[in-house]
Amino acid sequence: MSSPARRTVFLVVLIVILALVFVASLAFGSRWLGPGALWHAMTANNGSDADVIVRSLRAPRTIVAVLIGLCLGVAGALMQGHTRNALAEPGIFGVSAGAAFAVVLGLQTGVVESVGATVWVALAGALIATYGVQRLASRGSGATPVGLALTGAAVAALLGAMTSAVVLLDSTTLDSYRFWAVGSVAGRGLDVAGQVLPFAVIGLVLAAINARDLDLLALGDDVAAGLGLSIPRARLIGLGAIGLLTAAGVAACGPIGFLGLLSGHVARQLFGSRNTWLIPGAGLVGASAMVLADLVGRLIGGAGEVQAGVVLGIVGAPLFVLVVRRRAVVL
Repeated sequence: MSSPARRTVFLVVLIVILALVFVASLAFGSRWLGPGALWHAMTANNGSDADVIVRSLRAPRTIVAVLIGLCLGVAGALMQGHTRNALAEPGIFGVSAGAAFAVVLGLQTGVVESVGATVWVALAGALIATYGVQRLASRGSGATPVGLALTGAAVAALLGAMTSAVVLLDSTTLDSYRFWAVGSVAGRGLDVAGQVLPFAVIGLVLAAINARDLDLLALGDDVAAGLGLSIPRARLIGLGAIGLLTAAGVAACGPIGFLGLLSGHVARQLFGSRNTWLIPGAGLVGASAMVLADLVGRLIGGAGEVQAGVVLGIVGAPLFVLVVRRRAVVL
């Protein structure tokens, strides 16, 4: 089978997997719903318990999980491409830390009093942090992969320390913040998805534009420049996409660690280093993983639920370490 045909097969398989976990998320939970109940809820809603469960609870949170997983998966692939490090992930740019610090300040000042307010405050913090990292890393010789990574790590550490200082000095803020910081789609409805959707769409468009640039950058900056690529422009577009996509994900459901890392690596094993295939593949992997983590958290949580961010950390990190030990991690 030729390489394009093989990649097409993998892409179709990932789409099928996403469809299956989406349906499973609608069917399973504290109460199992059979195919008949699901079909009735989606086509002939009459207000029954099953209809309310599907339409008001499970479907909205599953749609949010798909959107957030797609954003963080694509952001992870972009981050790994721009830093030329297959173990990089979006949080290294300080985006999550910027969102967290903004939310903490919003909680302390009373600006954040609802999920909708949290989304906008987190988005503002994430985008400001992204812009700050880009400006700092661009000083001197420009935003190189190493410069972006080091600057992002430094900004993330600084903002993380400031966030800790605020929440440790204010117990009320800490109580409110810890529910957002764990990373969850519980209680997130279509209103939240609608608020972050414009940022996600713009980020995905920028990612699609940046895919070919990343293929050229992989040849080396000198070769890419010789082929006519504007390296500062390519870096700026990529950083903008990473910032918007990660900001949308973090704003909607809190910091979700590991997902971008996992998605980019798995997609690279399936599609190779061609970013025109790798980036959409990473998005599909991220969406499926996010929905599955949310579903597993509901199934193992008993009367409550384990948050998706916790599930991804507990289950995903050991599996990823195992994969890295067994296979060479290369770009």
